[in-house]
Amino acid sequence: MTAVKRVLAIDIGGTGLKAAIVGRDGCFLEERVRIRTPPNCAPSRMVPLLVKLVKPLGAFDHVTIGFPGVVKRGRVISAPHLGTAQWRGFALERAMQKRLGKPVKLLNDADVQGLAAIHGDGLELVCTLGTGLGTAWFRDAELMPHMDLAHLSIHKKNDFDAYVGEKTRRKIGNKRWNRRVKKLIGVLETVFAYDHLHLGGGNSSRIDFALPRNVTIVDNDAGISGGAFAWVAKNGVPMKGIRKRPRWGTRRGPARWNRNC
Repeated sequence: MTAVKRVLAIDIGGTGLKAAIVGRDGCFLEERVRIRTPPNCAPSRMVPLLVKLVKPLGAFDHVTIGFPGVVKRGRVISAPHLGTAQWRGFALERAMQKRLGKPVKLLNDADVQGLAAIHGDGLELVCTLGTGLGTAWFRDAELMPHMDLAHLSIHKKNDFDAYVGEKTRRKIGNKRWNRRVKKLIGVLETVFAYDHLHLGGGNSSRIDFALPRNVTIVDNDAGISGGAFAWVAKNGVPMKGIRKRPRWGTRRGPARWNRNC
């Protein structure tokens, strides 16, 4: 297998498509590129769009794709913000490997962000606040099987995805949205008894209340940098020394991450 030196990390979001080249330590080697996600974007449109997006970037030897939905063995199971009906069963990993000519790993986008954010000790939960709610669960740095917690009901007919998603935030305003996020944190702590909770995603920067000591906000670039750790880890456990770098985020707000480390 080719040594991991330059990883192309692609982050597929409900509103934006991002990509960058990162080193095996998660540091940016090329400036990030970004375009808006077309509405109702089907696989037949998404694949060539991603190929075009990454064309200006430099050479790479491995590829990690973070996808906003449930994925399994390289195939999409659900895509709530892209249209599950048109994505279910699509082998995105294989399609991108064929187009890019390099080994590809397809993961849930929250899983990728978590690989960069976690401390590696105890039970750590990662939640991304963006178009919807993404979650990833780690035990002593090992990525646990994905659970689509976003679609558990929390209020009347609303699931977590609708309860704290971007559409709802725009409708009810930041003040009420923050109250909902605060309630969400309490529910997650009761259910998971986590040692640490990492809050990422584009809307995490909108949190305006004091967080508990075991909750931090993660810089959104973790969704790209985490692509490296899909390859430099074995069975989800980081290689020796891979975590010897600055911590992601603070209780008051996301860290200003030096992309070039």
